[in-house]
Amino acid sequence: MTKSPYTKFESSELILRDELAIDRTILANERTLLSYLRSGVSLVIAGVSIMHFSQQSWFWAVGVICIPVGVITGIFGVVRYRTINRSITVVRRQLPKLTEIE
Repeated sequence: MTKSPYTKFESSELILRDELAIDRTILANERTLLSYLRSGVSLVIAGVSIMHFSQQSWFWAVGVICIPVGVITGIFGVVRYRTINRSITVVRRQLPKLTEIE
């Protein structure tokens, strides 16, 4: 079994602070996904722009390289988001429902 960074949250003795930490982790994971997507779209746009406005062949080659790198960046971000989200969901399901704030 591989050790997950979330193994310390697998205890049934979690408190409100731990649940809020998981909420912050979810939000950070979403921000990271958006950053990957923004970078991927920027690379694709840069590649298309370079290809459109370039007069030299080496510029055109740089543009052609930017497009697949941008697509791969976006795909990598989505895969990473889903992997981390699954880990967080496993931990969240194990949390007891907090009915009182102590």
